[in-house]
Amino acid sequence: MSKLSPLLKQATPVLADHGEGAYLYDTSGGRHLDFTAGIGVTSTGHCHPKVVAAAQEQVGKLVHGQYTTVMHKPLLDLTERLGDVLPSALDSVFFANSGSEAIESALRLSRHATGRPNIVVFQGSFHGRTVAAASLTTSGTRFSAGFSPLMGGVHMSPFPFAYHYGWSEEEATKFALRELDYLFATACAPEDTAAFFIEPVLGEGGYVPANSEFLAGLRERADKYGILIVGDEVQTGFGRTGKFWGHQHFGVEPDILVTAKGLASGFPLSAMAAPAELMAKAWPGSQGGTYGGNAVACAAALATMDVIEEEKLVDNAATMGQRLKDGVKQIAAAPNSGIGDVRGLGLMVGAEFTTADGQPDTAKAKAAHQLAAEKGLLLLTCGAWMNTVRMIPPLVITAEQIDAGLEIWSDVVTTVNKG
Repeated sequence: MSKLSPLLKQATPVLADHGEGAYLYDTSGGRHLDFTAGIGVTSTGHCHPKVVAAAQEQVGKLVHGQYTTVMHKPLLDLTERLGDVLPSALDSVFFANSGSEAIESALRLSRHATGRPNIVVFQGSFHGRTVAAASLTTSGTRFSAGFSPLMGGVHMSPFPFAYHYGWSEEEATKFALRELDYLFATACAPEDTAAFFIEPVLGEGGYVPANSEFLAGLRERADKYGILIVGDEVQTGFGRTGKFWGHQHFGVEPDILVTAKGLASGFPLSAMAAPAELMAKAWPGSQGGTYGGNAVACAAALATMDVIEEEKLVDNAATMGQRLKDGVKQIAAAPNSGIGDVRGLGLMVGAEFTTADGQPDTAKAKAAHQLAAEKGLLLLTCGAWMNTVRMIPPLVITAEQIDAGLEIWSDVVTTVNKG
């Protein structure tokens, strides 16, 4: 009898039977308010009727048509439809299955297009678990430890994480840009640098938003030295931050954009978008895959886009995200809450637990996370020390559900601080 790998640790004790909207139901009939959304994947909620219907219809017509062997309409329709939401310059799309695959495709394209070896990433970033993607990941050593050597040519520069440094955002931003220039002067010549890989909001790194000044600084340096900006929108894309793309908060468009997670409401699908002229610089045979652009996943993605548009879910993410963040901040402001910082954009909200002297309080974050699950609110943790509790409700979340989650969270914070 085989078993799952012992390394696959469950974040919650739930054995899910079915889901509906913002709720998961376990095999005993218990209902759980899901503020994980499959790590930001079920953007339209669990089993949205339109997404389910689209997938069911497609399953009866064509499950798989390998896209370098035959073409199929869901793939062509999705490619065209993405043009309605992508930055206008990014008019060529490649599909894969996961965020890691799409990131590696962007890495390969960046090196092919520029003829340069080096990549600059920013401290706290998460770009995936495959070897190249893990080599770009600095949100925690657990993603890259134990299988060195990693891919060469990767250099790390600071992210403007103001709370971590104990500075204002302005101070942290000036420091981050100054250190990037120092990196160029000491270890990574800009003329050897193919791309910056940047998340508009650090995901696994602690739900830390970038800012306009920082991204403008990256754009200035990218344009000066012929460096590409790769926007990792795997978690921030498709309305999650209250705008369709996370970079839209900051007024700087990437040269290459990578998306996944909420793209197909739970079906495995990712995409990389770039200008056609840039995409054409990829070497022959460098793009492909057996399952990329799967017909059922593409049908689900098309339905997801319909639902996002028809139900105004980007606006809902902005409104409900503000309601959630305001509520979490109010709870954090109570005396001895143990929460040192609340941050995020849209429906990406993080509450960082720290001790009285400002040190990471992983134990309290873990206790709060576990107690919330016992009380029917499913959450996740993140950050280098896993001391930030993150809330990622589906984009269909209602005010009543936000308030219900906040009520549980308030009780959880009070309880763990009494203990």
